[in-house]
Amino acid sequence: MEAQTEILTLTLKDQLRVLLRLLKYTLPFKGLIALCVLMLVTSTVMGVMTPYLVMIFIDNYLTLSYFPEADIMWLIIAFIMVNLIAIVTTYAQIYYLQKLALKVIQQLRIDTFEKVGNLGMKYFDKVPSGSVVSRLTNDTQAIVDMFTNVLGTFLMALFMVVSSFVMMFILDLKLAFIALIFMPLIILILLVYRKYSAKYFSHARALLSDMNAKIAESIEGMMIIQVFNQEARLQQEFEAINESHYKYNMQNIKLDGLLLRPAIDMIYILSIIVILTYFGFLSFETSVTAGVIFAFIQYMERFFEPINQVSMSLNIFQQALVAASRVFTLMDDDRLEPAQNNEGTGQITDGVVEFKNVTFSYDGKNDVLKDITFTVPKGTTTALVGHTGSGKSSIINLIMRFYEFNQGEISIDGTSIKSFDKQDMKNNIGLVLQDPFIFYGTVRSNIELYDSQMTIDKVQWAADFVNADSFINKLPNRYDEKVTEKGTDFSSGERQLLAFARTMAKEPKILILDEATANIDSTTETVIQTSLQKMRTGRTTLAIAHRLSTIQDADEILVLNKGEIVERGNHDELVKLNGIYFKMYQLQNSQQ
Repeated sequence: MEAQTEILTLTLKDQLRVLLRLLKYTLPFKGLIALCVLMLVTSTVMGVMTPYLVMIFIDNYLTLSYFPEADIMWLIIAFIMVNLIAIVTTYAQIYYLQKLALKVIQQLRIDTFEKVGNLGMKYFDKVPSGSVVSRLTNDTQAIVDMFTNVLGTFLMALFMVVSSFVMMFILDLKLAFIALIFMPLIILILLVYRKYSAKYFSHARALLSDMNAKIAESIEGMMIIQVFNQEARLQQEFEAINESHYKYNMQNIKLDGLLLRPAIDMIYILSIIVILTYFGFLSFETSVTAGVIFAFIQYMERFFEPINQVSMSLNIFQQALVAASRVFTLMDDDRLEPAQNNEGTGQITDGVVEFKNVTFSYDGKNDVLKDITFTVPKGTTTALVGHTGSGKSSIINLIMRFYEFNQGEISIDGTSIKSFDKQDMKNNIGLVLQDPFIFYGTVRSNIELYDSQMTIDKVQWAADFVNADSFINKLPNRYDEKVTEKGTDFSSGERQLLAFARTMAKEPKILILDEATANIDSTTETVIQTSLQKMRTGRTTLAIAHRLSTIQDADEILVLNKGEIVERGNHDELVKLNGIYFKMYQLQNSQQ
């Protein structure tokens, strides 16, 4: 099974662009970068000093069987000090690099999460929640690995390769140039690896995102899965995604096994053969000391080993660039929530809602609302009824600014809905959904939604207003009672009452009820109908209802069919029309 998520194929230019964008996140931490570089330079210098000290010992003392105590003691002290400094600076370099990586990813996750909060519903209609979670967790973690494993390795390799070459040039200029012959071959191997591994990693990351999406969807719908005995089907789908993920990872492992360490090691062996052959022929013409041979081989190892480490880190690097590209794709997505003009300047006073010739389409092709025009006067209730897909929820979505409309005008108190202050608009439009979302926390936090200015008295007033206090006061900790995820400890009616209290705590001027009593049993509905009546009093109310009995007292009822208003009037007027409303009313009465 191939990935459902969009697969990002990165060219070399794309990878450079992503890398530069990632590195920009390090700019605020120049002090940490300076410390990392200082520690790296110091540890690298100490690293190249070790073979040189050993060379001195071999050529000046060991081969001559000359061991003056003072000289040998100073040589031993120098050797110990060089290695101690190397150990301390290597530890410091790793520590500061890890700190830099965590700082960068902390900011990147904050920016990404902030962007998610600003995305419009159009984005979430198309992208599975599991995929978004994967980008915020798995993909950002892959970037951490790049900073800690790849960046440090690359910088160390850079300093080590340069310093090793310098020392080789000092020891033997001609042989140092011979060693450079192997560089084009190494670069060719790395370029071939980059080309193919980028493809495999792109597929693997996309499939990992699909796995997360499948897991999230399965957990969310586990009740339905078990009710309809769909466990085997879901298992097969998950196994198919997992198998594809395994396949692309194995392809990359095969690529690693062929082009990374084995190939670099082979080039290293060839270089050693060349060095030993060179020194062998050189020995026929002039004397060659054992110390120089030892030092040169050590520097060649220090030249190739960093390249080996970098090549072994390329898979992490490739994963990180693909992961970063996925994160930046999310951050660059332009499907934002509708913006207010100039951040909005208007304020809601009376709450008069008016639609003028509004036409709207989710996909830009098929209109779900067609030339909608109506007015909801201050303090009155307008109900929206119609069959599924008639456009009722779309009207609510536009009022709440979940989606942008391009044709017609929606206004509140005569001012375009696009011109209101966002915070003022959200505070003055109360929305109660058919299936209320309850957050993890406490009863109080779910009503006040962490509004620091809302007092406990206001919370209790809102709960009392909608008769939610009747069950809250029976809880062991009352308003401080812990609420599990989605409020599963409460009945559907109790969750709806909490949602009512949450809405009323803001005392909105406009009230929107989207099937607000659909999931409430008859007993609970009777209890809250009085509260609903109180909530509607003095407020402009727009209500969607399938139960026509709940909106018979509405000042106006709009009947929608295929995105158009086909009937309008109060209950009695619509019944007399003997149209769609009348047939719906008759059908519901016959089922009671």
